[in-house]
Amino acid sequence: MNKRLGVVIVMLMMWFLGVCIYGIYQLERPLNLAESMVKTYPKGKPLSWFFLRLEEQGVIADVRPIMIIAKMTGDARKTKAGDYELTPEMTSWDVLNLLVAGDTVEYRVTLVEGQTVQQTLRRLAAHPQIKQDVPAEPDALMQYLGLEGHPEGRFFPDTYLFHSGTRASEILVRAQIRLETVLAEEWRDRQEGLPYDSPYEALIMASIIEKETAVPEERDEIAGVFVRRLQKNMRLQTDPTVIYGLGDRYKGNIRRKHLLEKTAYNTYRINGLPPTPIALVGREAIHAALNPAPGKTLYFVAKGNGYHHFSETLQEHNAAVRKYQIRKREKEYRSTPELNPVQ
Repeated sequence: MNKRLGVVIVMLMMWFLGVCIYGIYQLERPLNLAESMVKTYPKGKPLSWFFLRLEEQGVIADVRPIMIIAKMTGDARKTKAGDYELTPEMTSWDVLNLLVAGDTVEYRVTLVEGQTVQQTLRRLAAHPQIKQDVPAEPDALMQYLGLEGHPEGRFFPDTYLFHSGTRASEILVRAQIRLETVLAEEWRDRQEGLPYDSPYEALIMASIIEKETAVPEERDEIAGVFVRRLQKNMRLQTDPTVIYGLGDRYKGNIRRKHLLEKTAYNTYRINGLPPTPIALVGREAIHAALNPAPGKTLYFVAKGNGYHHFSETLQEHNAAVRKYQIRKREKEYRSTPELNPVQ
């Protein structure tokens, strides 16, 4: 009897040892993945649900060892929902630790300088990992965010990292705070004697500069032209403001009738700055608006290669227009100040 009991005990010990060896093997076995993959662990689902999906897909061979460990250690109750990146070198134990740490995948979305708030909202809406919670119409946006004023130009263009399920409003609030921070920093270090009564007016100017050129080294020179025009009580006469004022009516060409139309944004017809920015503005354009290049130029015209020709006199400017524009563009189209100016 004692001999049989001893045999049973030995067999149980061997079985237990075998189970332990098998469990350790499964826990330390790399995931069956040819390449990295992102798996979603939904909120409200038990840990077993997540690992059973991996077992069904052949990513792990046996869910039991890791679930035993998770329950013994209490980790089964500590895991966090989200999207997780699994890599071929990971083990099931690594996956458990990843879920406990909540080290979820970071996604990114880029808000682009020069784009309007409407385009920005569409960009956010197109991202599948962003939870859409903001109004589609810009007019209702600021009230929804608990902010005041017009939404145009109020969000800083940058790349923002976020986790799956982040609300669009959270990203916009981050972008708005970032814009206010950058604007305050640049306003503090601005040149003296600028024709702005507030940082917001500088932001409006910066948005015009942002739309006028994509060439970094031209920004401060364009800023200088516009600042001098304001100081001389000359109209800005800049096409991007006209285009913004036209909204959906703009079809790719500015006509004379558009220049004659008196809108709040038609700087061929209004004095000073338009009432709001016309696009998202990067730090470089804000810096240029607050640190314009010195000089005497009052005009510029696009040369057709991304750069501009700058002139001090209307006579020189009109000669540049004839050289660079009239033969290349439709008769009634303008892209620079003072070409047949409208009074």
